[in-house]
Amino acid sequence: MNLFERFDIHTENEHLYEVAFTHASYSTIHDLDYNYERLEFLGDSILNVLVSEYLYDKYPQYEEGKLTKLRSNYVCQNALIYYSNALGLKDFLRVSAEESCLTKNEIMSITADLYESFLAAIFLDQGVDFTRKFVEDTLFIYIDEGRIFFEDYKSAVKEYGDANEIEISYEILEEYGVPHDKIFVMACLVDGQNLGVGRGKNKKEAEQSAAKSAMSKLDMVKLND
Repeated sequence: MNLFERFDIHTENEHLYEVAFTHASYSTIHDLDYNYERLEFLGDSILNVLVSEYLYDKYPQYEEGKLTKLRSNYVCQNALIYYSNALGLKDFLRVSAEESCLTKNEIMSITADLYESFLAAIFLDQGVDFTRKFVEDTLFIYIDEGRIFFEDYKSAVKEYGDANEIEISYEILEEYGVPHDKIFVMACLVDGQNLGVGRGKNKKEAEQSAAKSAMSKLDMVKLND
């Protein structure tokens, strides 16, 4: 089954979808002047708007901060990877043979990118109503069931610090690896004392990991709301 049959898309612009699934490495090897990165940029904004709209209507009692926190759970990388894998979007990815030995982090990033680039292609080709229905079928279902994709340990530790008048800060301990595949090591400092160390492919991810480690030493229980 091809892409258009799988998602019931009727189009006169198949090239747009070809762009949406073309990784930069493939473009370089084949001397193409396009890849999915611009569509990914647009898709990210579209996704945020549609998810924000849905949450705004679904939870009229929630204030801005709680809506923002909830939205982050459904547009984070873990969530995008889940949606993309559920839809089998990697089946249509164009990536060069030379890039077949991609790192785990790169594969995760590309998988997440595809949902956003495909979403943008749908938006440009099919319009906002079709796009909203696509997101409803592939994402809103997880909002309705309360699926958790992202635990915000950093916010929980901050709330704990504010409530107990304790200073919470983060310090980078180490970074290593090649530029496109780095690992960061961060420490969570509680009143200057290192209570947790975490690793991640970017500083934010490492901080979350460090905060999670610190929570166990602070005897905290993460609240999901």
